[in-house]
Amino acid sequence: MKKNIALVTGGFSGEAVISYKSAVTIDRNLDREKFNVYKIDVRPEGWFHERDDSTRAEINKNDFSLLIDDHKINFDAVFIGMHGTPGEDGKLQGYFDTLNIPYTSCDAATSALTFNKRFTVAVAAFSGIPVAKSELLIRNGFHNPDEVAARLQFPVFVKPNNGGSSIGMSKVNRPSDEFGMAVEKAFKEDNQVLIEEFVEGREFTVGVFKTKGKIIVLPITEVISKKDFFDYEAKYEGASTEVTPAEIDEVIADRIRDAARKIYQVFNCRGVVRIDFIYNDKSKQPFMLEINTIPGQSEASIVPQQVRVMGWSLKEFYTKLVEECF
Repeated sequence: MKKNIALVTGGFSGEAVISYKSAVTIDRNLDREKFNVYKIDVRPEGWFHERDDSTRAEINKNDFSLLIDDHKINFDAVFIGMHGTPGEDGKLQGYFDTLNIPYTSCDAATSALTFNKRFTVAVAAFSGIPVAKSELLIRNGFHNPDEVAARLQFPVFVKPNNGGSSIGMSKVNRPSDEFGMAVEKAFKEDNQVLIEEFVEGREFTVGVFKTKGKIIVLPITEVISKKDFFDYEAKYEGASTEVTPAEIDEVIADRIRDAARKIYQVFNCRGVVRIDFIYNDKSKQPFMLEINTIPGQSEASIVPQQVRVMGWSLKEFYTKLVEECF
């Protein structure tokens, strides 16, 4: 008997536009011979399933069910294809936990932790994972940006502490008026701003997932931005070159893979995550930048590229993610 799968997309943040792109790819590649798939659009004004005839059925939030033609549909599992809040920060995960509905992402605690960049690097550093030195500014937290700048070596990255897709992110090369402007830009997206020292090196990113108890690291991608750094435009508007598999020495590749496996275990990850690194030649080690617990799944996204290079179809990959969540 086919399982009923809810593909959840949308969201309450500016990242919703990316969520819809990911959902198109996921929806197209979920195996209809194994699953009945219902796409659920979560918006501030309501949670809906749009039917083939363009009518909408509203989700009953008491038990996350649908009523279609007087037939109640309960879901066996949820495929979370939503970037930003509430799908990437643990809120939806906690909701599904209370209903005992399995889902394809990290659990509520890991999702909430990794959505907060400062908490993520703190836990990583505590676990012996190399990370860049950073400082946190909190709105109305009586922090002096000039004093913070004096404690860091420039260049630095200034970015919202919560959120993704590089929205509100800036690179600042020296303490100046430009630094204050970058802080204000980030504060428009979040009440907390992370200021992180620049680590020189090549940028790599890799998908990691677990199937049948085994952690699998996908082929590594090198990201070569045509801009000064890998910002929103570089990620989603073609201003970067992504080389998969990365053209690197196998010793470096092994160090990145080992770090990725350790991070997946330390943070108790589930489903597929994407981990970003800078490999620093001087120290000969990969520095973790961040963990993306709901990595992009659009046709242009990195994880689908890596899956194809590994020789799998997306249909096979998504089937493994759904089966693993049971």
